[in-house]
Amino acid sequence: MGPRIDLNADVAESFGRWRLGDDEALLPLLTSANVACGFHAGDARTIRGTVAACADLGVVVGAQVSYRDLAGFGRRAMDVDPADLEADVLYQIAAVDGLARTAGVRARYVKPHGALYHRVLDDEGQAAALVAAVLAWDPSASVLTQPGGRLAARAADAGLAVVGEAFADRGYGDDGRLLPRSTPGAVLTDPRAAADQAVGLATAGRFGSLCVHGDTPGAPAIAAAVRSALAEAGVRVAPFADGGR
Repeated sequence: MGPRIDLNADVAESFGRWRLGDDEALLPLLTSANVACGFHAGDARTIRGTVAACADLGVVVGAQVSYRDLAGFGRRAMDVDPADLEADVLYQIAAVDGLARTAGVRARYVKPHGALYHRVLDDEGQAAALVAAVLAWDPSASVLTQPGGRLAARAADAGLAVVGEAFADRGYGDDGRLLPRSTPGAVLTDPRAAADQAVGLATAGRFGSLCVHGDTPGAPAIAAAVRSALAEAGVRVAPFADGGR
C-alpha cells in the first residue's frame, strides 16, 4: 500500500456570538478534528454541536487543550504550576470527551494549542504535566505533537501513542520549527502553496498527521487543495485513530 496520512484542523473556536472559521465547510474535508475545549476558544454549545457533526461525518474527535487564555486565544506565554496545568488539561479533555459521548463517540487524542503547543516542545515540567493528565484520562489515547520535542519523548516513555504532526499552512524555519506568526511567510494562505508543502511533508515518511488551521483565511479551500494534491500524489488520507464508537 502507498503512503497514508491523517488530515486535522482546529475547530469549535467560535465563542457565543463571535464567529471564527467555517467549520461547516471544513469538517467534511477532515479525518480528525482538534476541538477547542473552552480555555482558548469554544463555548459549551459550540463544542457540543461540533462533536455531533464529527459523529455524523465520521471525523475523529480530539481535545485541543491550552492555557487558560480566552483573551489571547491561547497564544500568550504563561507560567503555570505543573499541578495546576495537569488539572486544567484533564478538565478540558473531560469536557470534550463528555460532550462527545452524548453524540455516541469519544475523544481519541489530545493536541496542545498555541503557546502550550510550543512550550511542551522544550519544557520538561509542562510536558510531564500534560502527559500525566492524558494518562489519568485514558492511557489508550494518542498525543498529537511535533516530532523530536519533550512532549513526544515523555508521552512515548509513558506508553502513550505519539503521532508526529506537520503543518500544511505554516512556514518552517531552518531548525524545523514553525516560524513565529509575526514573521513574513509564517502563514501560507495560498491553497496551491499549502498543497505543495503538504505533499512534500506527507511523502517524507516522518509524520502521521497534517494540520490546516481553522482560523487561517480560506481554510476550507486550503484543505480541499491539500486533499486533492495528496490524492494526485498517491497519498491516502485516513485517520490515525479509530472513531471511538
